[in-house]
Amino acid sequence: MTDLSDLPPARPWRSSALWPAAALLASLALWGYAVTHTDVSGLGDFGLVGALHPAFWAGLALLTAGFWLTLRGPYRHPAWAPAYVVGLLVMERATQAVVYPTPLYAWAWKHDAVIDHLLTAGRLQSADVVGDMAVYDQWPGFFAAQAALVKLLGVNSAAQFMAWWPLVSSLLLLLPLLLMYRTFTEDRRLVWSAVWIFSVANWVGQDYFSPQSVAFALHLGILAIVLRRYAGGTSGPAGGRRQAVWTVLLTLLVVAVVISHQLTPGMLVVSLAVLFFVRHYRDKVPLITTAVIFLAWCLTAALPFLSATMPDMLRSIGDIGGNVATGYGATPTGTGAVTTSWVARLLSASVLLLAAVGALRQPVLRHRALPLLLLALAPLPMFAASSYGSEMIFRVLMFMLPGAAFFAAAALLPQARTLTAVEAQGTRPEPRRFVWLPLLALLAGTLAFVPSYSGKDRISYFPPAEVGLVRQVIDKAPDGSLVVAADRNYPLAFADYWRVDHYWFLDDAREHVDRIVREPAATLARDMASVKAPGRAYVLFTRGQFADSEMNGLLDKGQLDRIERSVAASPLFERVAGNSAGSAYALRSGTETPEQKEADR
Repeated sequence: MTDLSDLPPARPWRSSALWPAAALLASLALWGYAVTHTDVSGLGDFGLVGALHPAFWAGLALLTAGFWLTLRGPYRHPAWAPAYVVGLLVMERATQAVVYPTPLYAWAWKHDAVIDHLLTAGRLQSADVVGDMAVYDQWPGFFAAQAALVKLLGVNSAAQFMAWWPLVSSLLLLLPLLLMYRTFTEDRRLVWSAVWIFSVANWVGQDYFSPQSVAFALHLGILAIVLRRYAGGTSGPAGGRRQAVWTVLLTLLVVAVVISHQLTPGMLVVSLAVLFFVRHYRDKVPLITTAVIFLAWCLTAALPFLSATMPDMLRSIGDIGGNVATGYGATPTGTGAVTTSWVARLLSASVLLLAAVGALRQPVLRHRALPLLLLALAPLPMFAASSYGSEMIFRVLMFMLPGAAFFAAAALLPQARTLTAVEAQGTRPEPRRFVWLPLLALLAGTLAFVPSYSGKDRISYFPPAEVGLVRQVIDKAPDGSLVVAADRNYPLAFADYWRVDHYWFLDDAREHVDRIVREPAATLARDMASVKAPGRAYVLFTRGQFADSEMNGLLDKGQLDRIERSVAASPLFERVAGNSAGSAYALRSGTETPEQKEADR
């Protein structure tokens, strides 16, 4: 597929560079004004969407229009497309880092705790020392690298930079995406449109401070190497040496993926197997290398975890309905949660539909870029493999997206034409419908990204007061203490897990949760009474837990307030910390529950 944009322009690009630069700078200026005038102190059910200054939406719309018109215009410099894409990533992924004074996502705080554990212990530890958290010591690649980065930067913890990780991890994806797409076309319009669509459709939130974010970038890098360097055989000694160099690089990347994440190596094996068995890439080296390294790790370092979870994994194989149904987690509750969930689903469905249209209406491209189409379909069997902790549907969408975005971009472009045909026909302008209709589709998808990605920030954001409250409890807790909470959606929920236990009662069976709702103080006191001195038992109430429980249909505000009032009024507990974000209570020393008193008689 030939890049029509590479034809010599009628006049130098400098004569028309003013308006692309003006549009880009104006959109970024609007973004800068918006983020400095956005108040996140009282997020509602629509999360950041309801708090953003209107200038943000104007800047995002201007950026999208400028990108599309600049990309399609006849006098464009190749630097404009990447400049606009980087601007998009800044507006998408850096906004939260600027407007929120603390990092988002309870899982990011959990990963910070794992890094803190590695720095404190100085070595990996087994389940008999750190319990269920030992799984992170069995896939330590990401955490060991971040622990080294913390030392290198001289900061106290990863929490000081992890708010910017979504932007960093998204920028890391650009190179492998470009390498993959340019393997099949030199048309800059198609390549950069695909990168844009990928960026706005990648809303599933796996770009946060996590092993998945790095493993996914490495996954795409490995596929890019295979697609570009293993398509044909080697010729002569020089070709053999070059192939050996690429094999060494590929092996290093595979090792990094395997030691960092559980799911991505399996998805990588599936993708490479699809490319090999459909006879598009006949070199066995990538597939065999990946499979052997993955299997070796599973049979050694990861064996304790896999041995414990294998029965559940085997039971879920083939249960497609169950694996997909649990993918949405708890039921979204409230106008904001339901609306943003549907916007996200419609965004993904629209991209997949566009991809199908692009594959059908561009037969030349469909034939030439068939490997990308296969890679978009390869994750689908994962639905039959596991629910992956109620997240499989999100992971499948993420792994489908690189290939799907390429063909979705093809649907927004006019029919592919060869260079010979263009030379014969001249550079006739494209029909207007191929400019404005795709622009509207691109604009709708770009704007839909914001509620899809940030619509639940009421759950994900923890104000400084909440961080300070939890830190106060953890710092005071003696070794062997227990911290009880409704769920784990609060900062530092896993802090000091090697010396302080954590328990979330909404993880229990519904029968036990109902008992807590009926008799909160007495039931919680019984649950906490087994803590041995000098350890203490604490119960923690924070706004993050309340937001998560309400918006996901677990317990409503009235039930949570009843639990907190019961604990506050009970003589079994004493208040030890509190501020505007919540409160903490400790079980009084020497407290006996009614059951213990009866047993003593």
